[in-house]
Amino acid sequence: MDLEFRAELWEWRGPAPFHWLTVPEDGCAHVRAEAAQASYGWGAVPVRARIGATEWETSLLPKDGGYVLPVKDAVRRAEDVDDGDVVAVAMSIAPRGGRQANGTGPTC
Repeated sequence: MDLEFRAELWEWRGPAPFHWLTVPEDGCAHVRAEAAQASYGWGAVPVRARIGATEWETSLLPKDGGYVLPVKDAVRRAEDVDDGDVVAVAMSIAPRGGRQANGTGPTC
């Protein structure tokens, strides 16, 4: 994994509630450096992420000048994490055209 960080899990209670981790600023600098080769539109950056023993594929989304990582409910349940928990994350950015989410990776 290219980037490791710790962040607090938070819930956005919009029309489609979801849980997120905010990528710390030093991690955002790494993402920005790789984004031109990976982003596929709207600023989304495809990644493979891991919390504990659970890996999944998703995309970082831009927020407030940085990035947020969506955390699927299946990942939260598998790793027993909830709103307000600080979790360790390992993450790799996938290059455009070679995105891991081409059907070959785990999809929790």
